[in-house]
Amino acid sequence: MTESSELKIRLATVADVPLILSLIRELAVYEKLEHAVTATEEDLRETLFVPRAYAEVLLGSMNGKPEAYALFFHSYSTFLGRQGMYLEDLYVRPHARGRGLGKTMLLHLARLAVERGCKRLEWAVLDWNKPAIDFYRSLGAEPLDEWTVFRLTGNTLESISGKS
Repeated sequence: MTESSELKIRLATVADVPLILSLIRELAVYEKLEHAVTATEEDLRETLFVPRAYAEVLLGSMNGKPEAYALFFHSYSTFLGRQGMYLEDLYVRPHARGRGLGKTMLLHLARLAVERGCKRLEWAVLDWNKPAIDFYRSLGAEPLDEWTVFRLTGNTLESISGKS
């Protein structure tokens, strides 16, 4: 756990599922993607709080009030032959931004990655999100402009899987 006089970071528990889903929905609104959120509390319980969880969540509080979350999971690099960590979401509520909570959470996550033997920490950011891009660059993160993210979802994924 990381703490300062007003900031506190902790791993989420199953009791936090309603809060996590609420923060996910807030992030989706900010990213103009609220239509894409289909996750339910049951989905989160079944994937985040089971013996072999697919991801983990950090919650960030300011003055005792939850204001942020980071959802992450382990990845693997064949080139490094080691595990990495992928940050799926880092969200700080708008009224709590600029007060160090996002940075505290990212630094906590970096320490956790190093403690777990990860050789890299990666994430994606929407290309229009200049405040986030500037924040990440200020920490020394570098964009990977030579990579393009591809995704299969929904009917297309089911169709090519042969399971539709």
